[in-house]
Amino acid sequence: MSHTEKAGKGGGGITLPDDVLVDLEAEFKVSNIQEVLDKLDRELVGLKPVKTRIREIAALLLVDRLRKQFELTSETPTLHMSFTGNPGTGKTTVALRMAEILHRLGYVREGHLVAVTRDDLVGQYIGHTAPKTKEVIKKAMGGVLFIDEAYYLYKPENERDYGQESIEILLQVMENNRDDLVVILAGYKDKMDRFFDSNPGMRSRVAQHVDFPDYSSDELMAIAKLMLGSQNYCFSPAGERAFREYIPLRMKLEHFANARSIRNALDRARLRQANRLFAGRKNKLTKNDLVTIEADDVLASRVFQDGQLDAGPES
Repeated sequence: MSHTEKAGKGGGGITLPDDVLVDLEAEFKVSNIQEVLDKLDRELVGLKPVKTRIREIAALLLVDRLRKQFELTSETPTLHMSFTGNPGTGKTTVALRMAEILHRLGYVREGHLVAVTRDDLVGQYIGHTAPKTKEVIKKAMGGVLFIDEAYYLYKPENERDYGQESIEILLQVMENNRDDLVVILAGYKDKMDRFFDSNPGMRSRVAQHVDFPDYSSDELMAIAKLMLGSQNYCFSPAGERAFREYIPLRMKLEHFANARSIRNALDRARLRQANRLFAGRKNKLTKNDLVTIEADDVLASRVFQDGQLDAGPES
């Protein structure tokens, strides 16, 4: 058993003498945080500043555990966070891994993630919001509560809006239950900045602000290959060239959502591939035929014809 395990989460166990040496490397290995960080690297292409920040937070928490063994700190660090960035930049995935890290270091009991939006927290009539918000918080206790587009909780233009009631409950829980719940607020950076400006109580409770950059076209291509590979598909050389041409065109259009738009584009390419194979169904198919996305499956997108999306929200 490590010194940390003996000392316990709150430092209420054995207190080490001042002259005892503690092994940070050993504590790091015992926590097995590296496994989570490696998983994050496999799951998400790029995002170097985000991954660096997550490692920094993990280091802070690891050192804090060692400090507790010498009774050098009495309060749990403020771990509530703000994740800002455009859709499809990996915020939910990072939140999942953050929950794992917090659990492995003993800062939350269970390490699960409860992801919600305004609709899950705010009721439609008087007396509805408080029980709704409290029920969500109850489910999230011992883990991480991830509130996407958190700024929609606050609608000052509507004096009858019940979002403020939900915010007040959250503020109380974020202050009083810091040792059993971590709240991550997420959304567009400009809107989150306005939200914090309008809610100083919320700003004071959020210590960690992590900004998620958009992906480059090369990173999106790498993401596309990972997504296809996970579904046992691949591009032909010509198909890959076509998709490389597709990405910058799609990035210029409205409602582009980074990795989310890439996933939707691949879904439609797979649909076209299936229809192409079905149209030639009298021919026998090889395994290679079944797994390969060809150039025609990509170039049929209306993005190439007139800069528009295919039917549906994405192409």
